[in-house]
Amino acid sequence: MANYLKEIKILSMFGYTKKGLQTMNKPVRVLIADDNRDLIEVLKAYIQSQYDMELVGVAYNGNEALALIYQESPDVVILDIIMPHLDGLGVLEKLRFEGLRPHIIILTAFEQESMIQRFATLGADYYILKPFDLDTLGNRIRQLGGVTPKTSVKNWEVEVSSIMHQMGVPPHVKGYQYLREAIVNVIQEVSLLRAITKDLYPMIAEKYQTTPSR
Repeated sequence: MANYLKEIKILSMFGYTKKGLQTMNKPVRVLIADDNRDLIEVLKAYIQSQYDMELVGVAYNGNEALALIYQESPDVVILDIIMPHLDGLGVLEKLRFEGLRPHIIILTAFEQESMIQRFATLGADYYILKPFDLDTLGNRIRQLGGVTPKTSVKNWEVEVSSIMHQMGVPPHVKGYQYLREAIVNVIQEVSLLRAITKDLYPMIAEKYQTTPSR
């Protein structure tokens, strides 16, 4: 944790602090919900060091998270899936039918297709696998909070997984992850359609440490 805090202090030296920079946008109001106290401290330090974010609360279980969401009306909630009393999925289920609810960033150590589909169904905006890069998380918070255009925040893996599920493609089918990765890559770079065997297949093979022919 000490290393993370040192990195945050270095960022602050380059002007990424509330004192060093000003913005015409309102700061993004962020709530953290996670039962890992070490991670909480890292996230708190990072958010409090950002000029365009405001930490409005910390919850250590799902019930606390719900209470703080209703009380503070945060713009973005960083929500861990595994928590005592009420887990992250339980929080999502209770918020699902709320007329006004915050944007949700899921933190999870599990990349199971069924879980990803569940996140999407319950209305999560984004999910990030642990361990994660703090700057990546910060960018997602800003995008969802409206500091940058929200259109850039699409989590295409969630979107594509949901569509494939609707089409009846089961997650356990052989090559599922390769197919999903190919679709996501083409969405982000349409020109890959003209170089499927030359560029797209090798790109996927490199990511999954296999060969293009497989």
